[in-house]
Amino acid sequence: GHGADITAPGAAAEAVAACATRFGGLDILVSNAGVALTGDVATLPDKTLRDSFELNFFAHLAFSQAAIALFRAQVQGRGCRGAEAGQILFNVSKQAVNPGKGFAAYGLPKATTFFLLRQLALELGPEGVRANGINADRIRSGLLSPDLIAARSIARGVDEATYMAGNLLRVEVEARHVADAFVMLALSERTTGHVMTVDGGNIEAALR
Repeated sequence: GHGADITAPGAAAEAVAACATRFGGLDILVSNAGVALTGDVATLPDKTLRDSFELNFFAHLAFSQAAIALFRAQVQGRGCRGAEAGQILFNVSKQAVNPGKGFAAYGLPKATTFFLLRQLALELGPEGVRANGINADRIRSGLLSPDLIAARSIARGVDEATYMAGNLLRVEVEARHVADAFVMLALSERTTGHVMTVDGGNIEAALR
């Protein structure tokens, strides 16, 4: 592993370089880090929003740029352009398209990361680099902690099991389901610019 504060200048490039040194190159970047900072737009402290953008957007941008530079160097080193020059996978969020009350600090940078994904797909497709992502919701993790689950359940007036299964399928979505979706996208050789929703079904968060 390679530990770093990924919001620090140069941290992304160092991490990608460490990966290349250890494994001899890079095929797939899974840009996954995030934190669910909360706050209403009307009273949102400037620092809270800026801190959220640093982790939930700018870190993803920095890792993308570092990966792209390495993908291009690898293609040049092979002396030819491969059909699959590399791929970037983002863990976006349903907040990018279906905002929740009090989650402006989280949703705004996530929506920007969603746009970044589409922009990268547009610009990098001719080079054989794909960019796709996942929109997940209500996944138990360091981000959706037990305390946050309890608070959101109380706010909705339901028990925790009902809150976690609050989707069309009425079943809780687990981290392994998100992981399976990332693998599926990684193997989808003719897919780019796509965001797969993994939330058990939420019409409000469905993409057009």
